[in-house]
Amino acid sequence: MHAQSQTPIVTGFFDEATNTISYVVKDPDSDACAIIDSVMDIDYAAGRITYDHADRMIAHVRDNGLKLEWLIETHVHADHLSAAPYIQKKLGGKLGIGAKITVVQDTFGKVFNEGTEFQRDGSQFDRLFEDGDTYTIGGLRARAIHTPGHTPACMTHVIGDAAFVGDTLFMPDGGSARADFPGGDAAVLYDSIQKVLALPDDTRLFMCHDYGPNGREIRWETTVAEEKAHNIHVGEGKSKEDFVKFRTERDGTLDMPKLIIPSLQVNMRGGELPPAEADGKRYLKVPVNGL
Repeated sequence: MHAQSQTPIVTGFFDEATNTISYVVKDPDSDACAIIDSVMDIDYAAGRITYDHADRMIAHVRDNGLKLEWLIETHVHADHLSAAPYIQKKLGGKLGIGAKITVVQDTFGKVFNEGTEFQRDGSQFDRLFEDGDTYTIGGLRARAIHTPGHTPACMTHVIGDAAFVGDTLFMPDGGSARADFPGGDAAVLYDSIQKVLALPDDTRLFMCHDYGPNGREIRWETTVAEEKAHNIHVGEGKSKEDFVKFRTERDGTLDMPKLIIPSLQVNMRGGELPPAEADGKRYLKVPVNGL
């Protein structure tokens, strides 16, 4: 029997533009649900924000008569913009992220030369999760595990028999996330992955991203047992030393994510755009040689 026998109903929403999977996680015994890692659409070249992806999730919640209790961000994403405030205004719910968001805000507050009006205390969020914190979605028990390495604020959320791993792990044939962003650390990431792999073997794992390696169809659900046996970066008991060497060399060859500059500015604010300037318009900065 699983340690937490509750089995949430999980619906994934794939965003083709950013290869992100967002989730509606429903308590099987009530109308309560959570949304994990929502996406706001951006045409970066045109500077245009839209909400098609978020609207699909909102429609799902409304059409099924669900009550949104939580909007969870697994971390400050560098490759897509969060739609959490937009969804929250329409459906309610509390917005939560890992408590180490303050470290990320401090780091990137400096990168983007944000003024003193930019709060670096996590106050843009309703709940800052510490390692081991628990919460409920209706009658579903949920627990936040601090899994840094990709970013300092990454959390894995274990909800019943399901775990939402953010960018800590990819599907077995995708491996793991990069660890070369400011505050990232390959050795710390290895240790965090071991925390995930220590969950019961039948725990369902849900990815934040999938890129369809070798042309396979997009997938986002696996299990701890599958990852332990087959993950190309950490499976079959690969050593920390080998992982760090591989991850460091690989990260040195990767380009920056296309949307890292707008994503960080928006996501460190809980999904809000920077405040309007004197002309009433909002702007995103590009720090020249700053990343």
